Amino acid sequence: MVERRDKMNYYLDLAETVSMRSTCLRRKYGAVIVKNDEVISTGYVGAPRGRKNCTDTLVCIRQEMNIPRGERYELCRSVHAEMNAIISAPRDKMIGSAMFLAGVDAQTGEYILGSNSCSMCKRVIINAGIEKVYIRDTKDEYRVIEVQEWIDNDESLDGTRGY
Repeated sequence: MVERRDKMNYYLDLAETVSMRSTCLRRKYGAVIVKNDEVISTGYVGAPRGRKNCTDTLVCIRQEMNIPRGERYELCRSVHAEMNAIISAPRDKMIGSAMFLAGVDAQTGEYILGSNSCSMCKRVIINAGIEKVYIRDTKDEYRVIEVQEWIDNDESLDGTRGY
């Protein structure tokens, strides 16, 4: 009997493949939205359509300013993977769906430990109606976040930064 990849890691593998299109100099993220075992949409990190990507300019302002992860994303040129996947999906198909998120360090290719969606992406995911977010930690391990937790534990109320 041939061993098959479990379904959650299958979708996380797809998100990791999508991340290879990312144009960020710091992090390569890919997102896949799935509902009823069907891929609804994908997204990766990149500048808005028609603008130069960081891989074109070879400059990351957040890196130059030594800004920690999870902070000051308004300075970033890119649209995050989560947002790009949501932009490309019809809302009625996202309600009750799951998002699969995989990210690697652009320099080392290693998985980003303890990664999570930034506060802006959390708000967009909540409003999109997505119910669960699966985040890859290693090639075979992942965390499952119930989006309701982000609603119940609103970090914006106490000014928590980063993740």
